[in-house]
Amino acid sequence: MASKTTLNEKNLETLGAARLAELLIEISTGSAVAKRRLRLELAGAQSPKEAGREVAKRLTSIARARSFVNWKNRKPLVTDLESQLRAIKEQIAPADPAEGLALLWRFMQVATPLFERCDDSSGIVIGVFHDACALLGEIALAAGTPHEVLADATVDALRDNGYGQYDGLIAILTSALGSEGLVHLKQRIEALSATPIPVPPKGEWEAVSYGSGGAAYAHQMEERALQSMVRMALKDIADAMGDVDAFIAQYDPKSRKVPKIAAEIAARLLAAGRAEDALGFIERAEVDNDRWVPHEWQDTRLEVLEALNRKDEAQAFRWACFERDLSPDYLRGFLKRLPDFEDMEAEERAMDHAMKHASLFTALQFFLAWPSISHAADLLIQRYHEIDGDRYEYLALAAETLSERHPLAATLALRAMIDFALTKARSKRYGYAAEHLSTCAELAGRIEDFGELETHDAYLAQLKSQHGRKYGFWFLTEA
Repeated sequence: MASKTTLNEKNLETLGAARLAELLIEISTGSAVAKRRLRLELAGAQSPKEAGREVAKRLTSIARARSFVNWKNRKPLVTDLESQLRAIKEQIAPADPAEGLALLWRFMQVATPLFERCDDSSGIVIGVFHDACALLGEIALAAGTPHEVLADATVDALRDNGYGQYDGLIAILTSALGSEGLVHLKQRIEALSATPIPVPPKGEWEAVSYGSGGAAYAHQMEERALQSMVRMALKDIADAMGDVDAFIAQYDPKSRKVPKIAAEIAARLLAAGRAEDALGFIERAEVDNDRWVPHEWQDTRLEVLEALNRKDEAQAFRWACFERDLSPDYLRGFLKRLPDFEDMEAEERAMDHAMKHASLFTALQFFLAWPSISHAADLLIQRYHEIDGDRYEYLALAAETLSERHPLAATLALRAMIDFALTKARSKRYGYAAEHLSTCAELAGRIEDFGELETHDAYLAQLKSQHGRKYGFWFLTEA
């Protein structure tokens, strides 16, 4: 049973309204965020209209502010924004959807002036605006905004999407726009594409940028940004209208051969029941099998082959994908479709292939992910001369995973990292290298046979001989 002093709603209610009010005044003293929250609650208690006035006033204040927001004062800003958004969603929009929608658009318009003075390297602030954007569709639908009015507002928003705050807006508003609104939106967007941005008069070049050359460049960038927005918007509209051909039309013939784009087109054609057309785009893509191939293209090709009932081709392609990249997912898909008992033989063949793969670390990553820990250990022991001690992101995990059952393989991974740190004099890694050496000493007692490899004592002696003057490292060890 919870203590009577535990902070929860039930226990706080026992203090009574008067005492709680006193405490809130005391706690909010010196905290602008807390005071604004309380004022917002008081306004909401009067009426949604009063809450709306309070929100509008605060949004105007945030938009007009000039102080820079860094990591130190970012949290209060986020709390403030979340409070305003919560008030719109919970207090204002349910009572007056039209007012809630107007305030939500106003909230979104704060993004541009705010990000011009805000460090959002963590992505927390833009996350609040993405949450707000996601609400637009729901509230616009409840408000019953005329389709053309909503479409016009969408165009204005997309033109002000310099920080990505409106990403996904067309999909969000699809239901509220309806077919009529989508048609109007498409017309407005196409009109933008056909209307070039006016070039400033020659006498105004210097006012636009740094000299005539800078102004010309700025104008060119603005034109490119507009055309990019138009293409993305028309693609989103095509998706919303289920018009695959309109989506394809946004790419020139050369771009349609890019594997990722070909996969996007093929996926939409497949969803529209046009599997043969989808295969055509997939097969025409310019894929270099000697280099990395996008998984999107591979996955879509498999889906298309399955849809066309070309199962043998699909299986052959799964194996080819596995052979090239050692992807566990493709191997699992391949094995899953084999008859009983054949899968065991095929898995053994796959392990043999992975052991001989050109990239040691690709193979190691595969064995750890499959998982086949014994193969990972054998790989490191058989190919230890290939181990690159700089690849700590693989080796640290391998050492930890292998240490219990395969101490010799784990030791090789640890030694590689130690050797790299000392040979390259990476002093920032000396602390880790010292820990690795200590772990090697612990593992040595469980290694029955080092084979052709040095024992721990011999390895330690070699380190002291070759790197004895690296005092920063030896100071951190017990050796």
